[in-house]
Amino acid sequence: MEKHIEEDEVRSSADLRIRKSQHSVLSRKFVEVMTKYNEAQVDFRERSKGRIQRQLEITGKKTTDEELEEMLESGNPAIFTSGIIDSQISKQALSEIEGRHKDIVRLESSIKELHDMFMDIAMLVENQGEMLDNIELNVMHTVDHVEKARDETKKAVKYQSQARKVRLSCCLQRRDFSSPWPSPPVSLSPRLPPCCGLVNPSLSLS
Repeated sequence: MEKHIEEDEVRSSADLRIRKSQHSVLSRKFVEVMTKYNEAQVDFRERSKGRIQRQLEITGKKTTDEELEEMLESGNPAIFTSGIIDSQISKQALSEIEGRHKDIVRLESSIKELHDMFMDIAMLVENQGEMLDNIELNVMHTVDHVEKARDETKKAVKYQSQARKVRLSCCLQRRDFSSPWPSPPVSLSPRLPPCCGLVNPSLSLS
């Protein structure tokens, strides 16, 4: 029984360590992948901004980074048409600018969704970590209880063995004192009755 208890303890502790290790590795990999994905989106947004700014310069409209950010934040591509020279090149550049603007708007929406999802996952990971810590604490308490139960079992077995010896000793004592008178000694030499006319062989002949 004690062997099975020890095996269960070792198995539970090993399973818990494996789960915590897997949880830690997967969480770290997830954070690395999401960070790289977010960096790629931000890099694409910056390159798109640079292209829009160059296209605006082609149309004759120079903008600073702050002005370009305000235009992108407005969410209205028509804002790029104000003051642009009416020419075929300008129209083509404007069309590309509007397309880039739409791409950036979609990208920003995706980045926001990714950020929200990242925060949710981070909270979930934190909660999972707390849950694993609670499981580990419960396992430790269970191990303590098992250790105490095992000690109590050893004591009970010891007391039971001692009680069995006491009962056996009492039974032997009762058997010794069951007869109030001692039994007469048994003679090993044969005795013959006097009527047989035989002389006791222990007496010498006259």
